[in-house]
Amino acid sequence: MTARRVGGTEIFLPDRIGKILTERLGVFLLAERDRWVLWLPVAVGLGISLYFAVSFEPPSWVGGVLLALCLGGAWLGRKVAAVWTVMAVMALVAGGFTVAQLRSAWVAAPVLERPSGKVTLSGLAAEVEPLAGGGQRVTLDHVSMAMDGPVPHRVRLRFKTDQPIPVGAKVSVAAILTPPPQPSLPGAFDFARHAWFQGLGAVGTALGPPDIEMAEGGGGLNAIRAAIGRRIMAVLPGAIGAVAQALITGEVGAIPRDVLDAYRDSGLAHLLSISGLHMSLLAGLVFFVVRGGLALWPTVALSYPIKKWAAAFAILATFLYMLLAGAPVPAQRSFLMTGIVLAAVLLDRAALSMRLVAWAAVVVLVIAPEALIGPSFQMSFAAVAALIAAYEVVSPRVAQWQIQHRGWHHQVGLYLFGVLFSSLVAGLATTVYGGFHFHRLAVWSVLANMVAVPLTGFLVMPFAVLALVLMPLGLEGVALAPMGWGVDAVNRVAVAVAAWPAAGQRLPVLPIEGLAIFTLGGLWLLLWRTRWRLWGLAAMAAGLATFVLVRPPDIVVDSRGYSFGVRTGDGALLVNRGGRLVRESWDRRAGPLAAERWPKAGRSADGRLGCDGLGCLYRAPAGPVALVQDEAGIEAACVAAVAVVAAVPLRQACRGPHTVIDRFDLWRRGAHALWLEPGRARIETVAGWQGDRPWAHRPHRRKKPEPTEPPVEAED
Repeated sequence: MTARRVGGTEIFLPDRIGKILTERLGVFLLAERDRWVLWLPVAVGLGISLYFAVSFEPPSWVGGVLLALCLGGAWLGRKVAAVWTVMAVMALVAGGFTVAQLRSAWVAAPVLERPSGKVTLSGLAAEVEPLAGGGQRVTLDHVSMAMDGPVPHRVRLRFKTDQPIPVGAKVSVAAILTPPPQPSLPGAFDFARHAWFQGLGAVGTALGPPDIEMAEGGGGLNAIRAAIGRRIMAVLPGAIGAVAQALITGEVGAIPRDVLDAYRDSGLAHLLSISGLHMSLLAGLVFFVVRGGLALWPTVALSYPIKKWAAAFAILATFLYMLLAGAPVPAQRSFLMTGIVLAAVLLDRAALSMRLVAWAAVVVLVIAPEALIGPSFQMSFAAVAALIAAYEVVSPRVAQWQIQHRGWHHQVGLYLFGVLFSSLVAGLATTVYGGFHFHRLAVWSVLANMVAVPLTGFLVMPFAVLALVLMPLGLEGVALAPMGWGVDAVNRVAVAVAAWPAAGQRLPVLPIEGLAIFTLGGLWLLLWRTRWRLWGLAAMAAGLATFVLVRPPDIVVDSRGYSFGVRTGDGALLVNRGGRLVRESWDRRAGPLAAERWPKAGRSADGRLGCDGLGCLYRAPAGPVALVQDEAGIEAACVAAVAVVAAVPLRQACRGPHTVIDRFDLWRRGAHALWLEPGRARIETVAGWQGDRPWAHRPHRRKKPEPTEPPVEAED
């Protein structure tokens, strides 16, 4: 032992301290040997995160080479446990990176380069979704049209007409197309990336009724989904039918905006996403009915494994339900977990719940690695992992309590405790992820779920399953009517709770680094079992502490110079104009939006913003900033301001200010956010935030010569 005495006190040298820590770490890890496998999806997810985090598109060979090197290192170091472990983990990370890279290349499809103007196009209707405000949203596959540049294979159009468009039909229509919208601010939801992984090359609006020609072969499951939705809406019109349709087919477009907001603010939005609750109820109902029905035949019950037959039927039913819902990430995760549990019944094996979550996560990440960065995957797996970890702790105590309390009132109390406890755990687990993506906190979600979850479980979902069974016979109305009563009750709960004081609270922006730290801390807390799991709480707290590091921008401007926003004296964002999507995005990322109207001529209430017919002057503490809307205001703006943001081209006309952003800058780099500081302005752009990725905003990298002026896009 190496030590040094100082004043009669023995002090260990650093190498000795390191050895002690290493030994203690080894003891902890060995004690958790059976939990190592749970970190497999974490390593894969880390590799996927690295792919999306880099600011450039890696060469196609990078992932495969890294994976081969790591596997080779693991093989060479297989006789040394530490080396093999490190290289195996690195191979999993490289595997996640490779999977994401391959997936991005696999889904690559032509993307519209610029707004098309009026064009005539045709394609096969792959998806038809009714919209709450009237009309419908139709996704066309195998698109053809006459235009310069790449022609998208897949296009999404909004039709104002309610004329039925059968799924699988050939549709021809005149429309205006635009590329998938880029983020409205750096860090905002990237629809362009979402569209890339869906193979969606353009979005637009139909200019008139379509010409429809029925094609051979129909539309497969999408056609069945659309037909089921129409029959549900025929029996249950309005918001009740729209919610019922969402629960059965996963289509939420027909739900009125106020009802969606009520579900969100009451904490019941998870009920509209087909996930564990719906899948487990369906599996349990099918299992019970099949096994109970076969048990009525003594010869069959005594001669055949009816329990396994029931499990097989339940697997088939949940698989078809997942396909019917369009296979969203929560449904995939729920089907995988439910399927593994039922497979354990087939194989006479006991299922380990946390391992189910781990393997389900691996399968989802391999199939759709882009799901990792979306709210559905994050919130779904966070809730399930937290619930399983929590019940691992309380289950022994609950089992002991059940032995001593067997009365019916005890069972009712236990059920209510389960609903309350599950809602509380799931709510806490998903709050941070919901706050990161949606910047909202449902304060009363636990109370709302205590009422809505039993209604959904005992009234809504059983009749939803019965409606699907009766639909081929044309008798679905028998089951849809009581299902509608349950849906109406849940809707009323959502609306009532959303109206309570402080029901939907706004949350500040959490930086991505904070979310990553919080997630790693949460995984450490949930996946380990011994006391060192509590170290994860410190990391979670550190991640949440990054809330205070975020300062919203002082000025924001969209990619056209059409919408401006400036910070008022009370911290709100005063916006001149913009469509609903832009305003909602700015409210979440840079808001809250000010109730005050933008002054067309005069000053804002705090005196910071003054406007006339040529533009505005924003008097910030760091110096005045000119917001130019008309070329006639360029000269005065360049003289009076330390920074100029212009919706018109400035070229070389403005040399005085330190910071100049004109129409060409906005066109090339997308929306801008500015933080004003004494002597300089820090600028972030959408193009800089996205990096050089296939889905990124990049009009300045086209091979064709740039036009003398940026294209004019339609207003929101």
